[in-house]
Amino acid sequence: MSNFPFAIVGFDLDGTFIDTAGDLTAAVNETLTFAGRPTLSIAQVETMIGGGAKHMLTLGLEATGGCTPEAFRPLYKRMLAHYEAHIAVQSRPYPGALEALDRFDALGVKVAIVTNKFESMARKLLGELGLLDRFATLIGGDTLGKGLSKPHRAPIDAMIGRLGGEVGVTRTAFVGDSIYDMMAARNAGIPGIAVSFGFLHQPIEELGADAIIDRYDELIPTLQRLAA
Repeated sequence: MSNFPFAIVGFDLDGTFIDTAGDLTAAVNETLTFAGRPTLSIAQVETMIGGGAKHMLTLGLEATGGCTPEAFRPLYKRMLAHYEAHIAVQSRPYPGALEALDRFDALGVKVAIVTNKFESMARKLLGELGLLDRFATLIGGDTLGKGLSKPHRAPIDAMIGRLGGEVGVTRTAFVGDSIYDMMAARNAGIPGIAVSFGFLHQPIEELGADAIIDRYDELIPTLQRLAA
């Protein structure tokens, strides 16, 4: 039986486990082009990712001239349709991510995805990449209902419950790249580990993480240090 100090480790998806910047940027830019706007760079779009698709497009439109509520809805539907149809063209796991899952499997640690992406989109992405069955559960931004996505603690609590744990008792950690991730972990009373290679909106030192990793091979030693 493993003596690893954590029984459950959750991961954010975009910018944490999967580098989705290329496909998200393509979807935003196709929509901006349709609307007669200038396109954005991947680096610009990366700073807009993390709060869900609607938030991302809102920021993209604001950066290129603004948008009325009436004009937004059809553009939003267009972006979602394009993204769904091209969801795994460029998206790939970050280096070392799959090896980290292998190590957790060997240690008997349950792993999950908790994302602000729509659950259907997250499920499709992981399915097309052949990774869906690597996670014990998947919780999306719309899984629990309106207002219950990160930074709310509810998705973390739901993850623990789904994996047979007990909130406040089962040793759990969460890995992410945004303030939403670290706040959700903090609100749930568990350690939050920030990845420096994600879609950062601000200096990583300002996220309030319990630890920062630069590569996935640092994750397990970091968790062991946190537990000690």
